[in-house]
Amino acid sequence: MDPQNSNMNVEGKGLLNHSKTLRLHTGNLVNRSRLKRKCPGSPSEELRDCIQATLSDWLSTAKTTNADFPDTLDCSIPEATDAITPEERDEVKVSVKLFLCESDQSAIRDAVERACQTLAVSQLDSVIIAPSGPVEGDNQTLAHLQPAWEELEALVRKQKIAAIGTSDLDKDLLEQLYNWAQVKPSSNQVNLASCCVMPPDLTAFAKEFDIQLLTHNDPKELMSAAAFQEAMQEGAPGLSTTNWRLDWVLRYSVIVKSRGIIKSKGYLVSARRASP
Repeated sequence: MDPQNSNMNVEGKGLLNHSKTLRLHTGNLVNRSRLKRKCPGSPSEELRDCIQATLSDWLSTAKTTNADFPDTLDCSIPEATDAITPEERDEVKVSVKLFLCESDQSAIRDAVERACQTLAVSQLDSVIIAPSGPVEGDNQTLAHLQPAWEELEALVRKQKIAAIGTSDLDKDLLEQLYNWAQVKPSSNQVNLASCCVMPPDLTAFAKEFDIQLLTHNDPKELMSAAAFQEAMQEGAPGLSTTNWRLDWVLRYSVIVKSRGIIKSKGYLVSARRASP
């Protein structure tokens, strides 16, 4: 690394060390050749590679201005961002899955607003929610889901989201949510690692109430606190990451409707530094 890049690296680490919130955008992974060299074995590995690569790339260009250390740090590579133009908006569908790592519902508004800004759209076509897990040993309940769902419903009413969906609900819980909700779930993702065949009762209920059943291979916990801290350290060697915690991870796909191909895909990540 030349001396100039080395100085920038030090400046970037200074920014990271002084910030309280980190906003990271991987850019369009369809175009990022670095991540194409190896095929990630799982969504967790892909996210880890993305965080490491984005931090590393950002650090090589980061500069402080007038010793300004903002509390919130936006870590993204501008040229890697693939915003949607007004002309192509009707031709594409923006699908999002939001993983909540903490239970604070304001994270949902924050993540949706962030996705709209990043992709230059006023509305997301669909958002699937993966809430933070219940206490160890407890099963997911309607009471656990309700706060997040109410937040999503409010965003539908504000026309920030067109359709909302769930993840990993069995037939009983999906039925409870459907009967309670004002804005009904339009989809439910099922992890085929936990069931090789769609449960017949879930299939019958979904068909009756026009709920689309989708499959996924995301783990219950997309990224642990330790794995996130390790990814940060790999991207910024020497950085102290002990107190950093993930708030939420949003994965988006922009699909060309007529051809069914993914035009762009990426992650938005929000993390904060907890008080020591």
